[in-house]
Amino acid sequence: MVYKVADNILSPLGATTAENYRAVKAGRSALARNDRRWLLPDEQLTASLFSKEQESQFLVDGLSRFESMAVTSVRQALSQTTLDVSQPDVVFILSTTKADVELLTSGTTHQTVAVEESVQSPADSAVHIAKALGFTTEPIVVCNACTSGLSALILASRLLTIGAYEYAVVCGADSQSRFIVSGFQSLKALSPEMCRPFDMERMGLNLGEAAATMILGKGGGAWTIGRGAVRNDASHISNPIKTGEGSYRALSAVVGDDRLSSYAFVNAHGTATIFNDQMESVAIQRAGLSTVPVNAYKGYYGHTMGAAGVLETILSMAALDDHTILGTRGFEELGVSGNVTLSAAHQSTDKRSFVKMLSGFGGCNAVQIFSRGEEEGVWSENTSLLGLHATGHTVLILPDSVLVDGKEIDVEGKGKDLLTALYRQYVGDYPKFYKMDGLSRLGFMASELLLQAEGNDVAAEGDNRAVVLFNHSSSVSADRAYLDTIADPNNCFPSPSVFVYTLPNIVTGEIAIRHHYHGETSFYILPRRDEALMVSILRATFVDTATRSAVCGWLDYVDDQHFMADLQIVTTKSM
Repeated sequence: MVYKVADNILSPLGATTAENYRAVKAGRSALARNDRRWLLPDEQLTASLFSKEQESQFLVDGLSRFESMAVTSVRQALSQTTLDVSQPDVVFILSTTKADVELLTSGTTHQTVAVEESVQSPADSAVHIAKALGFTTEPIVVCNACTSGLSALILASRLLTIGAYEYAVVCGADSQSRFIVSGFQSLKALSPEMCRPFDMERMGLNLGEAAATMILGKGGGAWTIGRGAVRNDASHISNPIKTGEGSYRALSAVVGDDRLSSYAFVNAHGTATIFNDQMESVAIQRAGLSTVPVNAYKGYYGHTMGAAGVLETILSMAALDDHTILGTRGFEELGVSGNVTLSAAHQSTDKRSFVKMLSGFGGCNAVQIFSRGEEEGVWSENTSLLGLHATGHTVLILPDSVLVDGKEIDVEGKGKDLLTALYRQYVGDYPKFYKMDGLSRLGFMASELLLQAEGNDVAAEGDNRAVVLFNHSSSVSADRAYLDTIADPNNCFPSPSVFVYTLPNIVTGEIAIRHHYHGETSFYILPRRDEALMVSILRATFVDTATRSAVCGWLDYVDDQHFMADLQIVTTKSM
């Protein structure tokens, strides 16, 4: 079994978990008005941001602001243990959506230009963080939109379960920037006032920044890390599905009917956006959890993005340690149709388990169970015997050539034109292709060719197929394209259609939508193409016994002339 060993929350409400819990229990919020901070058009911003004084206390020489946040949080968590992170059985997992993207937008900051130029992707930030902390194993970046934090905890618990490592240090972190704020502003998702999750008068979300760390191990502890699941809506890359399909499927995968009475609460994503809160309420009701109290923490912290899943899980653990169900700050009157129970007031409880759920762009949804001193609902230990088998179907796309199952196919054009030619030759009836960014076009066509080659050789239902992709450069091409829309302060027109593709996991959503895959979709960013590490992560994916096959592989798109797709289909059954 997997347990929590130690934790930390670094946020504008405090530098330790205890400080944060005391602040939240006292009803304090870090949300405040920060209008015109980034000099964006019509910028009315309520957000949870570190003050200059707080920032001075966590900055680390030679590291960026984002990296400093993560290092400070991890160090505080490690100080509670005797763990030697230099050992080969310890892995560092970073959960983030945009990492150091602010370095692309701000020019010379308080850090040196050398540091600024050295950051190429979230994986490079992870390397800097891991090196500063003394890790010797390759770090893993989980970049699964707003579900990243919970997806990282699920991955960590699975990796420990299959014996890949003995300990995992999971840090979720994101810092706010002009890039991110302008993007959410373009989506009309921000509320100028403090957010009100699930409330009738909710107007949108508030952004926040934080770093939160949880150390997991197999040696025992007060908190057991239970089952987790990731499922896709297979509906839309940015809009929640009305039926809550992905969230419902994820809840159903981990919540047993015989255990409903044991859950103290469901800690929801609760962004206070109109459609996400509505979707969550429907999913909770469909999963039979209407009698379980629901709460959300965005009214205290705002949406901390890659940190949210880790931070909100740690805070929920601290609350149950105190026999408390924390209230939903900003909530007054229910404004969703799903039958759910919320309260702004704290409540007492003697129950010892809770459900954590998140949802995000790309149609991804994640759910995990956490229990204090209980051993039910954990991963099955026999998963350590899992073996993966290749189906024999592969696709390799380079800027000047395409190979399907090892045979080169004729196609006109090179670079970006090659992808368009492939689309016209092999698909032709899916015009959304032309709206996609380069990474998504590449992944779309590689998966299309792969599945056409597969034909009827493998019977893989959409509910049982995962999409698991890796790269190094994240969504750098889309990032640069979006930056062009906001680079000139006097001619700033942030594009929502470009911004949504600055999350690399969007490509997994595009594939899921195209082929009606409701299984797991996950995107990982690595320092390099490490086949052994990729296989370990794939094996961990199949710990979820609902997953029977996966479209997986390396998918990197630096620009229109430099890209690679190397995908295949794997299964747990010998072909």
